[in-house]
Amino acid sequence: MGMQISGRTRNSGKRGRKSPMSEINVTPFVDVMLVLLIVFMVTAPLLTVGIPVELPETKASDSLSADQAPLVITVQENGVVSLQKKAMDTDVLVARLQAIVIENPSVEVYVRGDRDVSYGTVIGIMDLIKSAGIAQVKLVTKLADES
Repeated sequence: MGMQISGRTRNSGKRGRKSPMSEINVTPFVDVMLVLLIVFMVTAPLLTVGIPVELPETKASDSLSADQAPLVITVQENGVVSLQKKAMDTDVLVARLQAIVIENPSVEVYVRGDRDVSYGTVIGIMDLIKSAGIAQVKLVTKLADES
């Protein structure tokens, strides 16, 4: 009735014969999981890097929302506009944003403008975003070092 630890069955009639071991050794599983955890902790911050731009600095801190992946539009120094990591023309950008608004009307867009891009260019992109029907447009800046 009770659980046997020795590995021999009770009343088996044959001496020296052992039943198969039914225990699971979890040590290798835990080792693999810890290694994977460390690997993902190291690589996760590297996956959020997009197109390199020099962001303007600010002293106010406003972090991106963590509930969903942000929709990021990047304006590079040479004037190239990218949605996520894909460069595109402004007409295509507006069409894509309109399609996104149909799926998710409460989508937020983050605009990353290079420090050397003119203010008018960034405002023009923000106007295109608003014309696509997106109400939540935010600017991304880099936190200034307090020296």
